[in-house]
Amino acid sequence: MNAQLITKYKTANKLILAANNMLLLTHHNPDGDGLSSLCAMIEYLNTLNKKYFAYCDNQPPKTFDFIKNISQINYKTPTAEQIQNETNQPLNFSAHDLILIFDCGSLSRTKLNQAILSRSDKQLIIEFDHHPKVDDFSDLEIRDTDSAATAEIIYNFFKVNNLEINKNTAKALLTGLITDTANFLYPSATNLTIDAASDLITKGAHLSELTDRTLRNKSLDSMKLWGKIMSSLQINPQYKIAFAVLAAEDFKLYKVEKEELEGISGFLSNLKDVNALVFIREEGDGIIRGSLRTSHSNIDVSKLAHLLGGGGHPKASGFSINGKLIKINDHWQIT
Repeated sequence: MNAQLITKYKTANKLILAANNMLLLTHHNPDGDGLSSLCAMIEYLNTLNKKYFAYCDNQPPKTFDFIKNISQINYKTPTAEQIQNETNQPLNFSAHDLILIFDCGSLSRTKLNQAILSRSDKQLIIEFDHHPKVDDFSDLEIRDTDSAATAEIIYNFFKVNNLEINKNTAKALLTGLITDTANFLYPSATNLTIDAASDLITKGAHLSELTDRTLRNKSLDSMKLWGKIMSSLQINPQYKIAFAVLAAEDFKLYKVEKEELEGISGFLSNLKDVNALVFIREEGDGIIRGSLRTSHSNIDVSKLAHLLGGGGHPKASGFSINGKLIKINDHWQIT
């Protein structure tokens, strides 16, 4: 770890210790990495008896309900039960003097662009992220694209500052590592990632348990839907790019939550003799989401994602566009 990163980790902790009321954010459509990083920080703030408000634009997937502190995350559209029980509170952005942002990749993924850009001079932002830089909006940017996950960055934050990693924190951070590396199968998982995972296991996190909860947790209907997606696989022979499609009407045939599609892109990218994979999914609300994957060292799929308004890593990226999928003969078009 370079000296600059170490200094940033220590500065971040000093700002946290000095803060009165913090806002913790992760990206919309949150994944295991963003959620686990945020929840690990909540665990730390609880030991300090610090005041904070955790927020995400939409509800975290139920898949991750086992992560300690995830119930503390408020979101934009709560359920009727949460409203009645007053367990989900509205966001008051101006009330916070320090804002911690986890795994957002770009400002737009917070869905709080205007509030962040027009914040008071007294509101500082610390950004924890492992994605390549897109926007310049934070006061302290802790970005390490060599880390396999933001959870690995938060792990280093704990280690550099000699903070206790208890069992709850260990389980959260190992969940982030597992989900963002497909159980350490992606090339992004380095020896440092494995060392971090090993340390988290010694602190009470169980790899097999977390793998069961995050990866080996598919329902029968979701497996059938995965089969439907795999049956749509085709390869463009000119560019050696594989693609798979899920239309909205096909998704409606199965009683499957959206989060049960997590991991399908990584699984499909195991196809041999292709340069990259594109998985296109129709959301049914006029939105089409695309996931891009490659295992080739000389291919950067994030460039295509950026052209389509998205972003991500050179090996794993995504985008969202407006449109509808139309099948004509054996070909798909976006209209």
